[in-house]
Amino acid sequence: MERKIGLTLALFAAILAVVDLGGGKFGDDEIIGTNEKANLYQWYQSKSIKQSIIEQEVQLLQGLIDAGAVTAKGQSALAQQLARAEQSAKRYDLEKREILLGSAAVGPSQQVLDVDGAKGKIIGTKPWERKLETLGLAGDKFDLATLWLQIALVFGAISLILSSEKLKTSFYYALVIGSLIGTSFGVQAFQIALSSPPEQQAVVAVKR
Repeated sequence: MERKIGLTLALFAAILAVVDLGGGKFGDDEIIGTNEKANLYQWYQSKSIKQSIIEQEVQLLQGLIDAGAVTAKGQSALAQQLARAEQSAKRYDLEKREILLGSAAVGPSQQVLDVDGAKGKIIGTKPWERKLETLGLAGDKFDLATLWLQIALVFGAISLILSSEKLKTSFYYALVIGSLIGTSFGVQAFQIALSSPPEQQAVVAVKR
């Protein structure tokens, strides 16, 4: 019986180690994702500020043209500057949309941002939010798996030192049942954590 308990303890201790490893790995992914989302929101805010400045410039230039405050020669130069400002404002709209939704969502024709000279690498805040929600759910499952496995291993350790065969058997069954429950939570945790598409798991360095 002691040999049986020892082997069972060794088996589920190994499973606990795997669960701990997975929980730590995906926990790190969640921290990285939180930082990436925060960086993207900061990037979005900086684009919004720049767009606001450009839009004010557009209003000012349009007001000068409408009021006839410049000569005909000056109006031509002013109109060119106005066109460039309006184009910049539209570009900021596209950039902000790509930051929110990600390059994959907006499509190649709407991709305007680049990372290290290449377009199509922005994941976006919305995909990160979905991924973080998934990782948070997986983290809860990992915690439950660890809890059940640790408690079960305690039952196994107790069963080894008991002299009563009836109590020894009872605690052994508690070890097995608790460990199976913990293993089930661990399997669910891995399934949830791995359910995100691969392109949402890449980390993008945000450049302002």
